[in-house]
Amino acid sequence: MVTGGAPTPPPSPDPRRSDAEFEAHALHDAVAGLRERSPIDSASTSFHRWQRWTGYGLLVVVIAGLVLAPVATLVTATFVATIAYLTTLIDRIVLFHRGLDGSTIVRIDDETARAIPDDELPTYTVLVPAYDEPEVIGQLIDNMAALEYPRHKLQVLLLLEADDERTIEAAHASFESDMVDILLVPPAEPRTKPKACNFGLHYSTGEIVTIFDAEDRPDPLQLRRVAAAWRELPENTACVQAKLAFHNGAQNLLTAWFTGDYALWFNFILPGLMRSRAPIPLGGTSNHLSMRVLDEIGAWDPFNVTEDADLGVRIAQSGYRTAVLDSTTLEEANSDPINWIRQRSRWYKGYLQTWLVHTRRPLHLLRSLGPMAYFRFLTLMAGTPLIAAMNMVFWLVSIAWLLGQPLVVAELFPAYVYFPALISLVFGNSAVIYMNVIACRETGNSRLLLAAVTSPAYWILMSIAAIKGAYQLLFAPSYWEKTFHGLPGTGDDTPAATEKGTA
Repeated sequence: MVTGGAPTPPPSPDPRRSDAEFEAHALHDAVAGLRERSPIDSASTSFHRWQRWTGYGLLVVVIAGLVLAPVATLVTATFVATIAYLTTLIDRIVLFHRGLDGSTIVRIDDETARAIPDDELPTYTVLVPAYDEPEVIGQLIDNMAALEYPRHKLQVLLLLEADDERTIEAAHASFESDMVDILLVPPAEPRTKPKACNFGLHYSTGEIVTIFDAEDRPDPLQLRRVAAAWRELPENTACVQAKLAFHNGAQNLLTAWFTGDYALWFNFILPGLMRSRAPIPLGGTSNHLSMRVLDEIGAWDPFNVTEDADLGVRIAQSGYRTAVLDSTTLEEANSDPINWIRQRSRWYKGYLQTWLVHTRRPLHLLRSLGPMAYFRFLTLMAGTPLIAAMNMVFWLVSIAWLLGQPLVVAELFPAYVYFPALISLVFGNSAVIYMNVIACRETGNSRLLLAAVTSPAYWILMSIAAIKGAYQLLFAPSYWEKTFHGLPGTGDDTPAATEKGTA
């Protein structure tokens, strides 16, 4: 662990082991810890045996159906998809409605956050994983220096892959203070963010651990707000999730869609989930976690590419809860469609991974969560990518009708199947527009109104990403598709609303 200068092996926190021995142990545990302790909870194997054979069986049934009774098979598949589509959408609207009043969001004002004496604050570790990101490393010092937290209780670990020479050089060239410690993660597969974070945990000293990306701009009082919130929250609270928003939301239509998407998710859907006590899929950053609970439930799964969502489910399964805090971290929204699809397809793939992992023991999951939370787990983890992918299918059928092939469509899809599916498509996209418009109004983002009313076009990108994510689940399940930051033209157009903690 170093601050400037040449990289050296990090010191071992365990005096009984040499530095090299401790590093080897930390790396092994970061990669294989969860898989060895609880193989059934690890995404290192995508499909459990019964899931694999069930999948093969369904594939055989579908192929046989298409050969022997193609019309009946298409009708049945469309009917099932329509029901799943409607169920997921209706539940999403219910969650949105429950989150509208904002009563479940934890609010800590500036005075309360600053009132806690320094010696009563918990020790804090901030993990900042970065890979092949030399262009954003320079922002890290300023972003961390802006945090209002006593330096003797704050540890910031910049986690860099030991063979990522460009980022390491950029880090040493940028750092002129001793506020950030560089921790080099030995090269090992899988090359994922959760593996790096697991490695960093072995060198962490904080009672609370959080993750920021190198380009993140957290609310300066966020750590103090979390510490104050934990004093008020129930003892079984394991995580406090801050909101995420973007500082370049008005850069182009894509960033505006992305900003509206986040405003809806963090301000309404997650608070709605809090009221239902369902598992909360954590955000990739600004989730503040109890180190004690992390040690108990096994930290992150290095083979899951949405390790945050997986951890949120394990928190709920273990009897703990997650709270949403009214404090915002600003990030950079993807302004490039290809880059955006790379990121979103990884998220969808990870949601499907999480769904597969936690349904390996369906009765155990049902008993640990309860019926409604179990249902919400299914609609979120499987329903989110499913509804995105099904939009594409429904649109193609609708386009076939509009292009003058009603007889073909009518032959394939009887009226009692086609029209409910069409109504589902219209209802679904109308609901998305409605929720986005309300989210923009309630969060003070009137500048995103155009993006809100055109949000169905955003779903074209979502469908492409969902289909790609499903494909990668089969052929590259643990491949971490890199999202590039610091793209040209990225500026700061943060609205005044973000200053009061909304996005």
